[in-house]
This record gives sequence, C-alpha cells and structure tokens, in this order.
Amino acid sequence: MQEQKDERLWRMAKKRAAFKKSFTSYIVVNAFLWAIWWFTAGRRGVNMYWPWPIWPMLGWGIGLGLQYFEAYNGDRETIAEKEYEKLRRQQEKQ
Repeated sequence: MQEQKDERLWRMAKKRAAFKKSFTSYIVVNAFLWAIWWFTAGRRGVNMYWPWPIWPMLGWGIGLGLQYFEAYNGDRETIAEKEYEKLRRQQEKQ
C-alpha cells in the first residue's frame, strides 16, 4: 500500500531537489567558462581586470540565490503560516 505524501512537504522536497540540480549545473558550467577564459586569455594576462566569465556567473548566481531562498526559507504560503501563528500567539497573550 502506498502511503499518502504531505503535499506541502512534497513541493518543498521538489524545490530543494531542483535547487541542488541547478547548483550542480552552475558549478560545472561556470568552471568550464573559467577554464575557457584561462586557456584563451587569462594565462597571457589579457584583460585581467575584468574577466568575462564573471558576468554570467553573477547573473546566474542572483537567480540561484533566489531559488535557494525559495527552496530553503519557505514559500509564500509557509511564510504566511508562520506570521499567522506568530500573530495568534501574540493575540493569546493579550
């Protein structure tokens, strides 16, 4: 018999798994971009001040940071539930 999954936990698990997959892709692709830069221009000191791989790394990193926040700090529903409980406890104290 198959057990029933808590829908909220299942959504969180899928978000976390997606983040881990995205993070792995981020590391692999950016390592490859930095290797391309190093072997084409970096070793010779060409454009050492602003290597071009920094731009895709920063842009993708911002998106990855947002994905991390959503996966590990909760979605809007979870945040709203926490705030509701906090307000309810404050109301009971009064």
